[in-house]
Amino acid sequence: MVLPDVPRAGDRPGFSRSLLVPISHDMNRRAVAGIALGVAIVTAGACASRGVRPEPFPTPPTAPEPAPEPTPLSVPRGATTDGFTIATAALQLQGIPYRLGGTDVHGFDCSGLVQYVFALYGIALPRVVHDQYRVGRRIRVDDLEPGDLVFFSPDGDDVSHVGIVIGGDRFVHAPNSRGVVRVDSFASGYWGEHIAGARRISSD
Repeated sequence: MVLPDVPRAGDRPGFSRSLLVPISHDMNRRAVAGIALGVAIVTAGACASRGVRPEPFPTPPTAPEPAPEPTPLSVPRGATTDGFTIATAALQLQGIPYRLGGTDVHGFDCSGLVQYVFALYGIALPRVVHDQYRVGRRIRVDDLEPGDLVFFSPDGDDVSHVGIVIGGDRFVHAPNSRGVVRVDSFASGYWGEHIAGARRISSD
């Protein structure tokens, strides 16, 4: 006859010490193995279904490169000076920003643009619009040719804006309304309503 084990101090009542220990170790091993396998399956399934890929470690943004310095225009030695060459030089300055008081390729105002272009060909003009309107020969608007100056009085009083004619009814100027040197028409619209006169500058 086999007698059951007598409970000892520390044993849990109602359970055999000889039966409890083997069962507990076996369950622990199986539970740990099962949990590890489940985690591996779930992780693999998630990566496969979502297409997850390791992301590179983020790098700090680099500072933008400084804008290149604008290049001043140059005129070949001995170049002829006529209205077409003046108009062509003015057209090459399109896109340069408007700058109040500006007289170089970093920024122009209207009279600064005119003064700069004519200076390329050795023709010195006054700095401000009012004085430029007194230089050269007055001509009719209908007689304008490339290289002539066309003046405007937006406020209806004295002339306060100037541009260089490039042909037809179009001229290059540096207005402050859209911020860059550009081409517009003086035949109609805003500039047509405010045209005040025209001058022809002689290279002699």
